[in-house]
Amino acid sequence: MKALRDILLVNWNDRTNPFAGGAEIHLHELFGRLAARGHRVTLLCSGYGDAPAQAELDGLRVVRCGGRYTFNFVLPGVLKRWQRDHPCDVVVEALNKIPLYTPLYSKAPVVGIGHHLFGGTIFREIPPPLSLYVYLSELGVPWAYRGVPMEVISRSTGDDFQARGLKPEQIRVIHVGIDRDQYDVSPDQPREERPSLLALGRVRKYKRLDLVVDAVVRLARERHPRLQLLVAGSGNYLDSLREHAQRQGAGDAVRFLGLVSEEDKVRLYRSAWGLVMTSPKEGWGLTCLEAQACGTPVVASNSPGLREAVRDGETGFLVPHADPAALESALDRLLSDGELRATLGGNAARFAATFSWDRCADETMQLLEETIAKREAS
Repeated sequence: MKALRDILLVNWNDRTNPFAGGAEIHLHELFGRLAARGHRVTLLCSGYGDAPAQAELDGLRVVRCGGRYTFNFVLPGVLKRWQRDHPCDVVVEALNKIPLYTPLYSKAPVVGIGHHLFGGTIFREIPPPLSLYVYLSELGVPWAYRGVPMEVISRSTGDDFQARGLKPEQIRVIHVGIDRDQYDVSPDQPREERPSLLALGRVRKYKRLDLVVDAVVRLARERHPRLQLLVAGSGNYLDSLREHAQRQGAGDAVRFLGLVSEEDKVRLYRSAWGLVMTSPKEGWGLTCLEAQACGTPVVASNSPGLREAVRDGETGFLVPHADPAALESALDRLLSDGELRATLGGNAARFAATFSWDRCADETMQLLEETIAKREAS
């Protein structure tokens, strides 16, 4: 019988945090399964609002400290005290914002989970000096994480870490999963009668949803007069995107839904004619996989992460990032051909069905065991 492990997970947010996104879904799906298998999992994360300092969530013990802008400063002291009172077998750090440099102060061996690093993309998201701070904080990754096993969710992310100085043997690609009980094709829910495109997720400047708005406005004027774009989600760029749509004269061609429930999210996936994602860089693109599981084709930028989450010409279309003509052409092709949409949607559902959270948990636990064994042997 395999030993049950004490795992200390470190991430900026838990999935209830208003700033949580795909990385938090990934971590809770993954480590919630490990907790259900009997492993003890504690998540150290930042606090927010009136959230309690400790909570139970998805089988994880959640311990909150610091806040959105102070978590990385208070974490070293908190982690040291926690390990003194609660010895653990392994620390898992999720690198999806500012690196937390846990290998420098953790007594237990560390495994990294690399969702993605911003690199120069951060300058499109936030202004200096904060963008410069984030950029500079990533420069120490190859030094601080030398020899640390790094689980990455896509080959693109692995290539990024390797280009920054990590060795190939440190990196292991373990793709994300999909909840097949939640995301699937429903014969009881038809597609929208009106041509309908969906953009779903955090509304942030670098994701370039302005390109989608522009393409939809042009298509609605010239080719598809009943076309509508539904934007579901919130974020720090939402108000600016609304203003951009107004300036473009979008009218009722673009609707902003704000945050939606899980039930509404599935309904939107199933009813849309296609999902659009124009980010220049993602760790993977979990939203793309969820949509495809519901039989919905995806039009996405041919950018790191997304190019692995969508099979060009088979489950959707990949277009050069920030190429308005290419984006508009791909959307027009999808909207104009019902037989093509059906073929892409069927392929998309079959592709998404090959991904499993249980498989992801199995492969992650194997990496943790290897890391623990290596430390014990030394």
